[in-house]
Amino acid sequence: MKRRSIILGAAAAAGLGWLLRPGERGADHAPYFTRLSGALDKAALAKPTLVVDRSRLLENVRTLVGHTKGRFDYRIVAKSLPSLPLLGTVMEASGSNRLMLFHQPFINQVARRFPRADVLLGKPMPVAAAQNFYRQFDGGGFDPRLQLRWLLDTPERVAQYDELARALGQDMQVCIELDVGLHRGGVRSDQQLVTMLDMMGQSRHLNFCGFMGYEPHVVKMPVGEPATYRDRAMSVYRHYVDVAKARLGQDWPADALLNAGGSPTYELYSEGQYPFNELAAGSCLVKPTDFDLPTLADHVAASYIATPVLKTLDTLEIPGIDLGAVQSLWDPNRARTFFTYGGYWKARPESPQGLVNNPLFGRSTNQEMLNGSRNIHLQPDDWVFLRPTQSEFVFLQFGDIAVYDKGSIVERWPVFAEETRFAPS
Repeated sequence: MKRRSIILGAAAAAGLGWLLRPGERGADHAPYFTRLSGALDKAALAKPTLVVDRSRLLENVRTLVGHTKGRFDYRIVAKSLPSLPLLGTVMEASGSNRLMLFHQPFINQVARRFPRADVLLGKPMPVAAAQNFYRQFDGGGFDPRLQLRWLLDTPERVAQYDELARALGQDMQVCIELDVGLHRGGVRSDQQLVTMLDMMGQSRHLNFCGFMGYEPHVVKMPVGEPATYRDRAMSVYRHYVDVAKARLGQDWPADALLNAGGSPTYELYSEGQYPFNELAAGSCLVKPTDFDLPTLADHVAASYIATPVLKTLDTLEIPGIDLGAVQSLWDPNRARTFFTYGGYWKARPESPQGLVNNPLFGRSTNQEMLNGSRNIHLQPDDWVFLRPTQSEFVFLQFGDIAVYDKGSIVERWPVFAEETRFAPS
């Protein structure tokens, strides 16, 4: 009886386990990706390509402007949109000339391409990077004294920039970074803030022009409501504004720039009163997967990595101890195998639906293995689409962006380059 019970129990467990195996998720391209595949073929593209859907991009711009218009100025985060034509498209659609930059060579490129831009640095830069900007700046309509705002985070950095400004005889606009809860640097005490303000006040070349307080943590905390953390961050921000106003008195700038927000959080400020006057965002306009957040539910994905299929197999085979048959028996989404042109990007398979990486075979930047069900009928030279997890680094890996609009690839947008000198445009 005992043995019979064991056998029956094992059979029941096996049956239950079989019922718990993954369901089939595979399907061929939806109509959108079928049309996009045709557009890539017509454009004679045959390598990994970053695609931006211009119609969806502009839809996201309209969504953002609908939240910020009449409440805050909008600053475009260039690291998330790392292409001069892409930035130009967003600037025109949003009506904003305010940019946030994070990399010295790109500052020089922006100054040359957009002479009317208002540039705020999104992170404190080594003073040598600032020196390189001025060394490579070749004039034109952009005036760094008025249009470029460096971000400083410590008294030591203020001293470094003051020394550089004196050596260059160059006036500089400088903002102070505030730690409003992210704890990634910036002012964390009244004394530190007062010290920095006093140093700037004594400088002949540094002009204090405002604050930046970045708070993406408020939507990523494991417990509690985002609004609770938002309000805590804004309480800290408001406190430092009050401290600065009390210290500076009449020297508080009438047009002080008070920057906050980011793609994950900007919609949290669609109503209510807050201590800042401009919001920054960029990634939400192309919406990589890291930004599939409740706060961005009204934004749409507008960027994809497209890469050709090189090889297909109707089985799954793993070198050495071949567990491929076991994998595919357990998971119908591993019945077929596809190798793509390139891979291992910061991205997730999007179409055809149900494609997955194989942890046993491993990842490859040369020929990535993807598995899928028998409902996926990809053949060599067909396209696979992935969604980037972020845009700021991924967009720079593919050369010119393919701009998709209304069924065709209509433009190619160069991305930022690392060169320090460029021919006049």
